[in-house]
Amino acid sequence: MVGGAEEKGDRFEGDEGRRDGMTRAALPVAALSAAVLASACATLRGLTFQEPDVSLQEIQITGIGLAGGTFDLVFDVWNPNDYRLRSTRLEVGVDLEGTHFGDALLDRPLDLSPTNHSRVVVPVRFEWAGLGAGAKALLTRRAVGYAITGRVFLDTPLGDKTVGLTGKGNVPLRKLLP
Repeated sequence: MVGGAEEKGDRFEGDEGRRDGMTRAALPVAALSAAVLASACATLRGLTFQEPDVSLQEIQITGIGLAGGTFDLVFDVWNPNDYRLRSTRLEVGVDLEGTHFGDALLDRPLDLSPTNHSRVVVPVRFEWAGLGAGAKALLTRRAVGYAITGRVFLDTPLGDKTVGLTGKGNVPLRKLLP
């Protein structure tokens, strides 16, 4: 045979050179892949999760009618983490002066920047029925006592997290008309 490989057992002469060349070329790629993977694991290992601080800043009345109305809960959310958080869902119930006014669900994604404050507005719809006669009078005040309970579902680099949401205090009430 001219110019062909000579048979050596099951292999052909000349295959070993190609295999050694491929092995030599694959070694740097494998080493680089291992280094990147180790670096990513080390980075994730150094991350810790701190719950965001959520505080109600104000309530903005957005509509009042014969059957009920709507208002926005305006939250300040502080993300103390060194990485972005993404909320996938927020559920909140609100009581004003001891009367349950409504529940809200915000299921659109919210991005919370690292070590930063974000303003989050959650709309709430309520009905006068069942609120009692004094409920309408609450909405004429400049500030009201509130209590909120709920949950925030977060997507983090460390996996999904659920954070409880509770708070009470007094908050300014922004009226529909000044």
